[in-house]
Amino acid sequence: MKRNFASIIALIAIFAATFATAEPRIALVIGNSAYENVAQLDNPVTDANDMAATLTAAGFDVTLLLDASQPMLNFSIAKFGKDLRDAGRDATGLFYYAGHGVQSFGTNYLVPVDAALKNAADLDLVAIAAESVLRQMKSARNKTNIVILDACRDNPFETILDMDDNGLAEMNAPTGTFLSYSTAPGAVALDGLDGNSPFTKALLKNIPEPGMPIEQLFKAVRIEVLKETGGAQVPWDASSLTGNFNFVEAAPVPAPAPMTNAGMTWEAVRDTKDPLQILLFLRAYPDSQFAGPAREMLNALMVSELSPPSPSEQAAIVPDKEPAAPTSVTLSGSTQIAAEVTDTERALIETARKSGKASDYQAYVDAYPSGAYAELAAFELALLKEKEGGTTMAALPSGDRALQVVVPEVPGMVPPTSVITYNGSLETGGAGIVGNSLESLITGSPTYPPIEGLPESVWKDATCSTCHQWTREALCTQAQTYLAAEAPALAKTHPLGGGFKHNLKYWAQDGCQ
Repeated sequence: MKRNFASIIALIAIFAATFATAEPRIALVIGNSAYENVAQLDNPVTDANDMAATLTAAGFDVTLLLDASQPMLNFSIAKFGKDLRDAGRDATGLFYYAGHGVQSFGTNYLVPVDAALKNAADLDLVAIAAESVLRQMKSARNKTNIVILDACRDNPFETILDMDDNGLAEMNAPTGTFLSYSTAPGAVALDGLDGNSPFTKALLKNIPEPGMPIEQLFKAVRIEVLKETGGAQVPWDASSLTGNFNFVEAAPVPAPAPMTNAGMTWEAVRDTKDPLQILLFLRAYPDSQFAGPAREMLNALMVSELSPPSPSEQAAIVPDKEPAAPTSVTLSGSTQIAAEVTDTERALIETARKSGKASDYQAYVDAYPSGAYAELAAFELALLKEKEGGTTMAALPSGDRALQVVVPEVPGMVPPTSVITYNGSLETGGAGIVGNSLESLITGSPTYPPIEGLPESVWKDATCSTCHQWTREALCTQAQTYLAAEAPALAKTHPLGGGFKHNLKYWAQDGCQ
């Protein structure tokens, strides 16, 4: 029968490294098919060839013997015993036989291809007692031995008197030996129809399984043979092993990859939940695998920082002490403003009101960008600057927006006269804002530090996308934090400037179109 040598070579190449073992492994594999005086068998030579390839891949030093005569069998078994003795106590020996096998008076015999038997009394003279293999193994005193006999095919001598017993008899195994038969004692095994016997076919499938103990392996073989033969053949085994044995060792668990500098840095930065530290990390490792989680955390921190407290959170705030009574200040031409005002702040705004100079209003805005009179000062400053430029201030729109936005909140910022859209040109907001769209601005570089005190080397030449993965939806979420009339986020410096922030507010008012 043709052999698929390419598949054998591939099997050896794939599994050789995995199957490598430290202890010596020695195997004698025999397959007898071409019998001269009794019925020939189809599969033993194929079985032996395939088994030799599989055992070689599993780390065994294999001697393969095909269609062996009695002298060849005697010589090979004797040499197998010598090789085991020379290999030492830690060696593993394996004997595999596929071919005719018979029993007589409780003794099992392996039948060579040249056997010619006329009388049962001559069986010792023409066949090989299976016990001779066990004697060789016992003499080696090695720790592990395995005997596999796929030799229970039809009795070739059943017409001879006293030779009518089927199958093989059960043998006593020396300590440290695993005995496996292709079928139960006294039963007959099938030769197979597809190149391998059912028993050897199941062995070839399971031997390469990494980390499978020998007992579990032969149990799996038994289950598969029972299934394939419809319960007609039940593989049998007996064990006196005192240690564990796997044909193939389990694959080693790979060691975890060493942590990179980015990984170690991110572990330290992540626990701080400090936006400044996260920004510095993103600047140092913008393309690392941790950049995504870093941006997500930074976005969450910024949203939390910019969002106004909910009514329940506001109610839960208990001041450490009673707040000072608000001071009412009345300026000519203005309404009363209730706020906590220091003498210095009051003096600055009074000076600006009396002088009417843009420089004095600018001094107040620079000193108190979130002060009690910040909106008033910004409004007056915008008017003065537009007068100096020979232009008129844009009229406030009518409708709800006119009620919600009474005065511009940054110098030069007036409410837009048309609806702001995500990708439309902005008509107000000052230099760097007018003429650009929200979409284009969020991909540019910040004008001011994202976090107060952040060194210019970190943010000056960076783009907003270095730290934020801005989308239209994310930007709308931020813009909506500015809608409240007293939104504290409006008083905070924005990296793209106040004009951008107030355009976001108007954009949110119009539904983030």
